[in-house]
Amino acid sequence: MLLNMKNISMNFDSVQALNNVDFSLEKGEIHGLLGENGAGKSTLMNILGGVLTPTHGEIFLDDNKITDLDEKKATKLGIRFIHQELNLVNDLTVQENLFLGEEITSKAGILDRKKMIELSQNVLNKIKVTIDPRIVVADLDTSYKQLVEIAKALMYESKIIIMDEPTTALTDEEIQILFGIMRELKAQGVSIIYISHKMPELFAICDRFTVLRDGRLISTGFFKDITMTKATELLVGQHIKDEIEKESHAEGVLLKAENISCDDYFRDVSFELRKGEVLVFTGLQGDGRGELAESLFGARKLTSGKVYLEDKELDLSSIKRVMQSGIGMLQRSRKERSIIKDMSVYDNLAVAKNVYDDRTGFISLKDQEKLYEDCKKLLNVKVADPRNDITSLSGGNQQKVIISRWLALGSKIYIFDNPTQGVDVGAKFEIYKLINDLAKQKVSIILFSSEFPEIQKVGDRCIVMYKGRINTVLDRSEFSEGKIMYYATGANKHGEE
Repeated sequence: MLLNMKNISMNFDSVQALNNVDFSLEKGEIHGLLGENGAGKSTLMNILGGVLTPTHGEIFLDDNKITDLDEKKATKLGIRFIHQELNLVNDLTVQENLFLGEEITSKAGILDRKKMIELSQNVLNKIKVTIDPRIVVADLDTSYKQLVEIAKALMYESKIIIMDEPTTALTDEEIQILFGIMRELKAQGVSIIYISHKMPELFAICDRFTVLRDGRLISTGFFKDITMTKATELLVGQHIKDEIEKESHAEGVLLKAENISCDDYFRDVSFELRKGEVLVFTGLQGDGRGELAESLFGARKLTSGKVYLEDKELDLSSIKRVMQSGIGMLQRSRKERSIIKDMSVYDNLAVAKNVYDDRTGFISLKDQEKLYEDCKKLLNVKVADPRNDITSLSGGNQQKVIISRWLALGSKIYIFDNPTQGVDVGAKFEIYKLINDLAKQKVSIILFSSEFPEIQKVGDRCIVMYKGRINTVLDRSEFSEGKIMYYATGANKHGEE
């Protein structure tokens, strides 16, 4: 056995991310590591990569116990980590990124750029990527950045390569090239730990599997001994069914999308949204949902297709035009996309209405005060002083302010992209109640979410995306976590890809 991780536990304050997890890896093996978000996969691999030090447990490599493991030592031992979040420096060239921290120098200590460019070109040729190693990384598309990350891991002698969702930004052709490289590495005795939610990929390339759930080891074995349905059951597990009653208030088509596409993010997406309906889009990372949400709000240009609102073509040429057509949008990633850190609660709350009303530079304090009072009544926002910066609030209260920002427009349709991201259980409940109340008032909601309990609490219908396309549409009576995961991972596509 090449690698043995025994009884690995990891605590973050009072949260136990891993609980006595065992993981093993053989030489020349491609091992699939499975688990839902928060299962502990990345934590376990960050321990192996020397990024984190476990609270408890032992690691053996070639039967030798490894102590004081850090990133530098892991690299020397031949452990390479291709992170899901790209670790490239945008302002450096491809070659400079590939040799960052491991530059080749002459005896005089001068950088041997010619040699590094030559070696960079060799590894890029190996993975059939036509990139000039002298180009600045910022000028590359996301898929090429991902391939540069892969090239970086292949540049050096490696015993173990950890690949965390490496195909997220890759085309089908690029995925097949990557799989060819993985098979070559396997034949050379290199071991690969492959983290992915995509079932067809896991079954196509991996030998064994390990499933984690809630920080615990659930199962390990060979892919040849299980089906995709069984793998999905292991992944999801048995959860208590939520019996919350959900009434449907949908009637008549309000918005219709016909064969809309946006570059390589999503293709030929068609759907209808009814008045008073909560229509959920779900799937896994890289399925194009984020870009779809932005396109429906005019923040990203469609490359083909049309959207109709009340039988009239919707003008998607600008966000302002979409807003004035009766559509509001709550963006995902509140800290990056929604809050304006140096502005007060008052100003953050009023910014969308100021744009909507076409203000000419004059802002009414009286209007801001009224918005704030409405916000407090609607979502129980707890604020010491609304003149303070929004960053003085808790995450849940920040999110309530941002939601209220959009509700102030009185829109016909709201696009909610991960509305409960980074909020506590109590705030989540209030947001779910708000969504259901809006539906009762015949307001339509397009909800983008990856959380099944959320989908179950508020959704009327659920569109499951896979690789930028609609894989299936489920009515509420068909909702189940296992079924959604089955389609989100593309398990029904086995044999087609």
